Order: sequence, then C-alpha cells, then structure tokens
Amino acid sequence: MGPETLDDVDRGILFALQRDARNTTIAEIAAEVEVSSSTVRNRLDALEDTGIIESYYPKVDYERAAFPLHVLFICTAPADQRERLAREALSTRGVVDVREMLTSAQNLYVEAVAIDTHDLTTITNDLATTGIELVTSEIIANHYTRPWSHFEYDDETDAEPSGSSGSF
Repeated sequence: MGPETLDDVDRGILFALQRDARNTTIAEIAAEVEVSSSTVRNRLDALEDTGIIESYYPKVDYERAAFPLHVLFICTAPADQRERLAREALSTRGVVDVREMLTSAQNLYVEAVAIDTHDLTTITNDLATTGIELVTSEIIANHYTRPWSHFEYDDETDAEPSGSSGSF
C-alpha cells in the first residue's frame, strides 16, 4: 500500500491519539481539531482501514507488574533472514517487541521482560537458538515517548504542519 495523503484534521486526530489515546474522547478530539464528533469517527475509521492506525495498545510498566527485568537485546541477523528471524524472536516467550533495522550489522532490537535472572537466561538461550547473534543486552530503566509534532493540529489551511520547516 502506498502513502496516504493526510490533511490537518487527520494529523490533529493522530496527534491527539499519540498524546493519550486512552483518556481522550472523540468529542475532545473534535473540539481540538474543530470538526464534529461524527467527522472524527469517520476519519478514525478511514485511518484504521488504510492501515495508518495499526493498533491501540497500553504502555505497561513491567516493573510495577512484577516483571522487574526489562531488557533490550541488540542483535545481528543475516539480512536475507532478518524478517523471518524477527518474527521467530517475537514468538519467544518473554519477548514483547522486535524492531528490524535496515542499516548496520546490529539489525534487530529485541525487547523482553523477565521475572528473574533464571527467566532472563531462558529467554537469552531461546533467542540464541533461533540463529540470531546476540551482540549486547541492556536493562531498560525508562522509556519516554511523545507525539510527532508533524501531526499537531494547525487550523491555518495554508500553513505547513506545526514543526515543519518546509525542507529536510
């Protein structure tokens, strides 16, 4: 599927959802982007149907949920096997996220959670048996995110989206 064209309303909806999808109502988004609630609902349906919005999921504090070890494995996989190995890594018990990198030898980032060092050792061994080379691992202390400013609502129709300089 090719890229979709987003207008200010679409970008405003995406910005509001990235900021706090769980606690933001359709009516609040509608007021923010200055359209009706039904327009927001229709736009959300379209953004989901085209795959721009892929899913909604909670951000979990694993330590508070009694999983004190939150680890990022930086790995290497042969380029021609990277996608298959990424999917295989994701099916490993304890793995919660896998990112494929297009450049560098360290081309897979695998995020896992574990209860204790024994559990972490099992996850490490299971990943190693897939054919992925584990280069290093780091314990994640915190993870911060923010909405991409390009999606921030701009009610001036001729203006570029907020945060855009017009060039790269």
